[in-house]
Amino acid sequence: MGVMERLAQAGIVPVVVLEKVEDAVPTAEALLAGGIDVMEITFRTAAAADCIREVSEKVPGMLAGAGTVLNVEQAKKAVENGAKFIVSPGFDPETVKWCQENGVAVTPGCVTPTEIMAAKAMGINVIKFFPAGVYGGLKALKALSAPFVGLKFIPTGGVSADNLAEFLQAPFIYAVGGSWVCAPADIKGGNFDKIKELSKQAKDIYHSVRG
Repeated sequence: MGVMERLAQAGIVPVVVLEKVEDAVPTAEALLAGGIDVMEITFRTAAAADCIREVSEKVPGMLAGAGTVLNVEQAKKAVENGAKFIVSPGFDPETVKWCQENGVAVTPGCVTPTEIMAAKAMGINVIKFFPAGVYGGLKALKALSAPFVGLKFIPTGGVSADNLAEFLQAPFIYAVGGSWVCAPADIKGGNFDKIKELSKQAKDIYHSVRG
């Protein structure tokens, strides 16, 4: 199964902020125990690359990718450390091009029709929609999906257990991203059982909607 298929099958792509390398493996194992086998480790922290490497080497069942990737340099560093996919908050053609040339799955962030057209021109059919809550949520995605037939979205920001089912029911939603299943405070506090439970709850919602 390809990387993009794995993301679709997971349904939920946890956005994981790790401050300390030692939290990487327990967080990955908690997500996995809850039934989620993909994670987007954000490049917002100095520990990100090391965390990706730890998970890639020590948690074989987990597909680890890098999020908040702003440029080619970060994409290279992430992939060198084992990242299997790259997620950007916005659309950077250079990063997309580098990923495509190196066979790395990439989902750039786009919120306007112009950005979406630029991504489509590069052959991108799955985009991140961030921050979804600020840019009109499901209503906006429904409107954007009309002219861009076949395009799928991964909305992130503003998605929670409360509206997860609503998002997943929409045919233009590829998967959803979010940090509610592994909040930074829970990671920091070592509340890995809570992460496992929230992951299981999210996955149960996914199965109830998508079978």
